[in-house]
Amino acid sequence: MAEYEYDLFVIGAGSGGVRAARTAAAYGKKVAIAEEYRVGGTCVIRGCVPKKLLVYGARYAKEFEDAHAYGWSFGEAQFDWPTLIGNVAAEVDRLNGVYARLLEQSSVTTMLSRATVEDPHTVRLADRDEPVTAERILLATGGHPMFPDIPGREHFISSDDCFKLETLPKSIAILGAGYIGLEFAGIFNALGVDVTVIYRGDQILRGFDDELRDMLAESLRKQGMDIRVNTNITAIEKEGDGVRLQLTSGDSLSVETVMAATGRLPNTVGLGLESAGVELGWNGHVVVDDYSKSSVDSIYAVGDITDRFNLTPVAIREAMAFVETVYCDNPTSVDYLKVPTAVFTTPEGAMVGLTEQDARERCQIDVFKTTFRPMKYSLPKGDEKMLLKLIVDAESDEVLGCHVLGPDAAEIIQTAAIAITNGLTKADFDLTMALHPTAAEELVTLRQKFEPPREVAGSDAAA
Repeated sequence: MAEYEYDLFVIGAGSGGVRAARTAAAYGKKVAIAEEYRVGGTCVIRGCVPKKLLVYGARYAKEFEDAHAYGWSFGEAQFDWPTLIGNVAAEVDRLNGVYARLLEQSSVTTMLSRATVEDPHTVRLADRDEPVTAERILLATGGHPMFPDIPGREHFISSDDCFKLETLPKSIAILGAGYIGLEFAGIFNALGVDVTVIYRGDQILRGFDDELRDMLAESLRKQGMDIRVNTNITAIEKEGDGVRLQLTSGDSLSVETVMAATGRLPNTVGLGLESAGVELGWNGHVVVDDYSKSSVDSIYAVGDITDRFNLTPVAIREAMAFVETVYCDNPTSVDYLKVPTAVFTTPEGAMVGLTEQDARERCQIDVFKTTFRPMKYSLPKGDEKMLLKLIVDAESDEVLGCHVLGPDAAEIIQTAAIAITNGLTKADFDLTMALHPTAAEELVTLRQKFEPPREVAGSDAAA
């Protein structure tokens, strides 16, 4: 009789958990997975996928406007929020079914129940009397939205709640200016909602290249967003059908809805991890080594619950590395230095590798960049600007980073990430034939190094 019922028990059926379960099962392991909500996880159910569908829907407003310059004419465009949000929900339902079928086809036992850890080899399910045993346990429970601890915090909605809105608010304030906050700001603004973004830092989109951040902030303001940096909310009060926000600036702001987009916390509360001996970090994340193993030899963790690099493809890569390490006798870690990432604002911002400021702290660099109006906007006479930027090690000529702001920035960065991940040089980029006319051709036609303006002694610049 086997010592354990399963070789692997996965808690959490998001992208990382599902990939680990299916791959381990493909190697002949007996695998079970538990999910208390819906199979698919944050990305599929209430994150990247439905949010990007909303982005697509919102962008039609500008597309219809620009179409006139290309000879198209039609009656007054009308938008129906219930239709869009209903169709998005239907697509989420479809994807939930796809993920469930993939697990079934992979011979993974799926248990739709909350699971908690009882000890290093035992899992207890909410809907069963008897616990389940496993040689190894993989934690992949993701995270949840965090609300700031301020008076009136109960009036916040989260990004999860945005997918449940029956009608669009007339006005919304969004606290936070990272991926989630800015993407929803763009969606609501394009659909006619009066949007205010409030951020405590000195510029939006922390972690991206400073030049890209500045250009994006300028573009969003031109689109009508009220972006307030170096500002925070100190209290929220109910006011009629909306709320009034008290700000650190001393001002107050009345809006119909207020949303918190201030980050997410790992889903570790109530999982029984402390009693099982699993070390948790400062915000409740599972502390793991380079191979995703926790402080308990039989318990591993991948994805947002570890708070390393909270992106879906990273969770999937961590899951694959876990399987390679544990079941293929091939210790494999994940390189987090060259992870491509994008924010699906309009315009899109995307990057891979080092920012200019980070690169300057490491070595001598050359910067190659260009800004121009995308060809798509030449007929509508828009003033949109696109940025393409390469950061190059001045000594080795290796391309250390690539940054793009503009239409299809994410698609461009995915291709650039192949080159940068494999250590290609600027000379390798230069040898690549351009594809014309495209915006991406600038990546292989940039030749002029950017030289920052020199400070002249006694001038205002040097003062």
